[in-house]
Amino acid sequence: MAVCLNTKSALILYIELVNSPYFVDKSALIENLNKRIRTNMKYVCITKPRRFGKTSVLNMLEAYYCKAYDTATLFDGLNISSCETYAVHLNQYNVIHLCLNRLSDKGSAYEDYIGLIRNAIRRDILEAYPELENKNFDSVVDLLTATEDQFIFMIDEWDYIFSHELYPEHHGDFLEFLRNLLKDQPYVAFAYMTGVLPIKKYSTGSALNMFKEYTMLKDPFFEEYFGFTESEVKALCEKQSALTVDEINDWYNGYQTRSGARLYNPRSVVCALEDATCQSYWTRTGKMDEVLFFLKYNIGEVRDDVVKMVNDTPVRIEIKKEYSAGQESPASRKNIYAAMVIYGLLSYYDGELRIPNKELMMEFEEALEDDDFGYVAELVRNSEEVLAATLEKKGDIVASYLHNIHNSELSILKYNDENSLSCVVTLAYLSARNKYRIEREEKSGKGYADFIFHPRRKNIPGIVLELKADDTPEAAIAQIKSKGYCEKLRKENIERILAVGLSYDTGKKEHQCVIEEI
Repeated sequence: MAVCLNTKSALILYIELVNSPYFVDKSALIENLNKRIRTNMKYVCITKPRRFGKTSVLNMLEAYYCKAYDTATLFDGLNISSCETYAVHLNQYNVIHLCLNRLSDKGSAYEDYIGLIRNAIRRDILEAYPELENKNFDSVVDLLTATEDQFIFMIDEWDYIFSHELYPEHHGDFLEFLRNLLKDQPYVAFAYMTGVLPIKKYSTGSALNMFKEYTMLKDPFFEEYFGFTESEVKALCEKQSALTVDEINDWYNGYQTRSGARLYNPRSVVCALEDATCQSYWTRTGKMDEVLFFLKYNIGEVRDDVVKMVNDTPVRIEIKKEYSAGQESPASRKNIYAAMVIYGLLSYYDGELRIPNKELMMEFEEALEDDDFGYVAELVRNSEEVLAATLEKKGDIVASYLHNIHNSELSILKYNDENSLSCVVTLAYLSARNKYRIEREEKSGKGYADFIFHPRRKNIPGIVLELKADDTPEAAIAQIKSKGYCEKLRKENIERILAVGLSYDTGKKEHQCVIEEI
């Protein structure tokens, strides 16, 4: 039975995907790839974060191109069927599928790993071309050349040994193996690779420089096919009644294409719709996935930035160089953020870094509780008490907490602008995100409220919070009333609403807080 040549595995998995209730048709991608077959653009490497549908797309491509079966009935109803090149390439190629995350049962050495790949290709080719059985070939390359056929190569998780730090002394050997197998070989009609990490910086010799790479930072063609668009999410939400588009947006939106179109994390969206509940589906599959892994490299420089981003304030930074596992562990601020963008932990658009959505926000909030964040961790752990004091209308206690936060070691919290004050409030109420959807500068009534806390449960009050510098908390309360900032909460049928007025006297360095039920 074939292991890598014209197997049915990809077809079976893609049929399962098409039959699922929340299937999204991404087959239009094929039209772009068809134009590259048998051209000097035939080498494509797409690197995206985990859970962004890379393997699903690869299975789709293999099901479309493979000549071992007829998939016309499967694709005739999909978007690709209306494209000009649809019939030209449908089921016309021998496909060699290499999933490079497989380890040998014979041993744990690099020779066992690479031998598994070589032997799989050799066995399948000799089975398909028995006339070559009794001939001697020094390499897999020679064997493939002797077939006098052309193949499409589908390579999944190409970067596995790099991201999992396997066989580091043989990384160069592995790159040479792929280069010899694919580069300038007459039997290659098309080569498509996927992974998480870009390949350019793995080697000074650029062994795989024939590949055109499409990454989280640079992808002008394929962005919309790895992630759900807003229209796709809306269509999926219409298939059920448990979750609204707004709820899905809050949790899983936040990535952007080069044109500014919004993208959702696809796996998380599907899991939420299947479970009829929004929660974090972020799966930690290794230390490279964890927010704190990167932040610990440079806590001093990035800590203020993280506090800003948790406060929904973007960080302006220019990121030109991409991160790859072939580099040393990231140390500079830019390298750390480049790595976090590649892994999908941060979104980057138009020179601004952001935490994409609530799902990732929870990861950052958890990271802030780590002792490596020093005083910030203590503030976060105390935020439950700030919310409790607010709900009990104990303004003096809230004011004392704000005073302590303001006097912390973080320069961002020194009140040199309104964002600094709002960062203090964000840290003070960080734990409230579990019970509230917190919106900053939200339009309500006749203006924009500084903070509106929308209850996630009906048994707790809504909160409208207004900030004032060199004024009184009573003035903040009066503004909440006069401008109708409670209007949005009333439209949500919130029975109880707390108006919180916070003020800071820049001369006396004092905070005051008044809390009134409206």
